[in-house]
Amino acid sequence: MDGLTAAESRELDQRLQKRQVKEFMSVFGNLVDNCFTACVDDFTSKALSGRESGCISRCVLKSMSTQTRLGERFGELNAAMTAEMQRR
Repeated sequence: MDGLTAAESRELDQRLQKRQVKEFMSVFGNLVDNCFTACVDDFTSKALSGRESGCISRCVLKSMSTQTRLGERFGELNAAMTAEMQRR
């Protein structure tokens, strides 16, 4: 990074990595909570029923697809904004 010493750059990288891990854990925790709440309703057995298992699979797939598409869309918007700013 410009203007940073090697030590400052390493510290910044470590902080960014920690932040990314925290954000990932938050997204993962929300995914687990949302899919569990939406899909699991029978607590009479240790194992998931076939319906619950299928529901969780669909929920996770849908959530991951949504996150992927959101990331792509934000990237597209960021690229468009960057291009617009460079034209000025």
